[in-house]
Amino acid sequence: MKQVTFLLADGVLKPSCLFGAIEVFEKANEFYVNKGQQPFYDIQLAGVNLQQKLLNISFSLQGLKDITAVSKTDVIILPSFDSRDDFAIRNSREALEWVTAQYKEGAEVASLCTGAFLLAATGLLKGQSCSTHWKAEVPFRKLFPELKLATDKIITDHKGLYTAGGAVSSLNLMVYLVEKYNGREVALYCAKILQIDIERNSQSPFIVFEGLKEHPDMEIRSVQEYIENNIEEKVTVDFLADHCAMNRVNFSRRFKRATKISPVDYIQRVKMEAAKRGLESGRKNINEVMYGVGYTDVKAFRTIFKKVAGITPLEYRSKFSKT
Repeated sequence: MKQVTFLLADGVLKPSCLFGAIEVFEKANEFYVNKGQQPFYDIQLAGVNLQQKLLNISFSLQGLKDITAVSKTDVIILPSFDSRDDFAIRNSREALEWVTAQYKEGAEVASLCTGAFLLAATGLLKGQSCSTHWKAEVPFRKLFPELKLATDKIITDHKGLYTAGGAVSSLNLMVYLVEKYNGREVALYCAKILQIDIERNSQSPFIVFEGLKEHPDMEIRSVQEYIENNIEEKVTVDFLADHCAMNRVNFSRRFKRATKISPVDYIQRVKMEAAKRGLESGRKNINEVMYGVGYTDVKAFRTIFKKVAGITPLEYRSKFSKT
């Protein structure tokens, strides 16, 4: 039997993430019980603070073990929390040290949504790509600038460390783990019972790019605002560098130091966010939307849109159009 431990560290837990993830493992157990076999997973909740708080929920959790009582586990799940600040570093040191020790003893560790803050705080993600909810991108990059954040990813998997994107993406990671441990048939059973889109591999279509302006460089912030206010123009990095009286290399370095992404990527993300809003309105055809964000080459627009949004403009309009 594989022991799965949900670690409830200090912070305000999001119950939907916790209970949804538990249910995936319970459905896997149900698959075996229906065949007259023993359940595969032994599921337990453990933490340092046994009076766990739940977001917008008034009941308490029973049966929560102190982590000192869990000497060995096979899988550790870090659920998402309402907070996206440095609570993981300030208030959960004992829990994070326990995670690190368990990983060194062979346990695998998976973070769900903003649970990635906890996993990142352990230091185990160094040199790896990781994901979290796209809306947590700015605070995550601020706290962990050295990590390779890939908010477009639904799942990352490297050396027994897993991260999931936001919200229901956590369920995709749970099904992914079930498939790894139990095979495709069991994973499909869980996905069908819980109606999880098992093939979803990107959260890009759901990302709303809100700019990356939580930095002190006012000159770079003015450049960002120029880009956003001139969506229909063909803005180039050379033009922006000249505007700031800098050469291209120095400008690009300074821009990336402030925003954590390159000026080219920023221009593309701003323009494609505007294109998404145009497609959602349903009042313009794809060519009109393309021209409105400064593109004249259909192939180039389609390629960049798919790179940013994860799907084609036509697929995006079909999925999200209001009409």
